[in-house]
Amino acid sequence: MFVPELIVLNKPYGVICQFSPHEKYPTLKQYVPLPDVYPAGRLDTDSEGLLLLTANGSLQAKIAHPKYKLVKTYWAQVEGKPDAERLQQLTRGVDLGDFVTAPAQVSVVSSADSERLWPRVPPIRTRKTVTDFWLQIRISEGKNRQVRRMCARVGWPCLRLVRVGIGRLNVFSLELPLGHWQALNPRDL
Repeated sequence: MFVPELIVLNKPYGVICQFSPHEKYPTLKQYVPLPDVYPAGRLDTDSEGLLLLTANGSLQAKIAHPKYKLVKTYWAQVEGKPDAERLQQLTRGVDLGDFVTAPAQVSVVSSADSERLWPRVPPIRTRKTVTDFWLQIRISEGKNRQVRRMCARVGWPCLRLVRVGIGRLNVFSLELPLGHWQALNPRDL
């Protein structure tokens, strides 16, 4: 069976980033039925969006390792209202206790743009008395739960997190439906 050198998956919410069976969550094997491919980087089970997979170890290292500074773009739906001071905190870097994040590129996503996303299943919990909005956060680190922790630290708890871009790839230009994958040329990154 031919296995492409690079695969991109639009990972749904609730899917764990492993191929071996899991007692509680669906796995990548249910979405990418190819042998010997592995995630190049990870997405938490409760995060959605672009995930790269490859069987090429050096390509996997280049994609996942922070020294290569491959920018990842996230859209985070957060509780609260936008304000310049908190946006600046995220832009400058945030002290998370165990490390200080590198400066991020941060902007507010318009409600029209956020409507381009697919509905999450199950839907997020919303409260009538608490407003929310979408942020775009571009980072090149990607430590464990980093974007969620950054948002929480500045007082904007994260309700939903979607990785919409990796390098030059983005979920909208790929027109990749949720739960589907496609082969890519590594030069597309």
